[in-house]
Amino acid sequence: MTTSNLPEVWLRGPLPAVPPLLQPVAHALLQAREELHAQLFDFPATGLWQRPAGVASVGFHLQHLTGVLSRLLTYARGEALTPAQLQQLAQEGQCPTPECTVAELVQAFDEQVEQALAQLITTYEVMLTQVRGVGRAQLPSTVLGLLVHAAEHTMRHLGQLLVTARIVGAQLA
Repeated sequence: MTTSNLPEVWLRGPLPAVPPLLQPVAHALLQAREELHAQLFDFPATGLWQRPAGVASVGFHLQHLTGVLSRLLTYARGEALTPAQLQQLAQEGQCPTPECTVAELVQAFDEQVEQALAQLITTYEVMLTQVRGVGRAQLPSTVLGLLVHAAEHTMRHLGQLLVTARIVGAQLA
């Protein structure tokens, strides 16, 4: 995905069919996706699970980006997590297949972003203040709170991932 000569996603205008109040959420998710593609294009598989100075690995962040987005969107729909989501959560930080690749983990995130965009398109603005419970304790939030947190959390982990990737890449060079 070559976007280096384009402005950031939020400066490219509104996204078709996404409600106006949810545009920033969609923009953040698309920006994260573009930055992952640009920065991890040639990231070495040998660095995927390295933890310099004990920080979370690039692989963990890739899994967490996908998983937390799935979980927060589930809560925003007013649903409970599925057994598959709980299993995915428990396995974050571990290679899910004997030889998982950066491309596979980035693809999983891409697919989750597409699901998120589809959900944003079908989220009516009148729903945004509806109360939603989070987690087993059903801590109170709203649809809007969950969607904004999904975008914010994605960008936070993206930043951590990019710094870790740069350090690991320099160590392997």
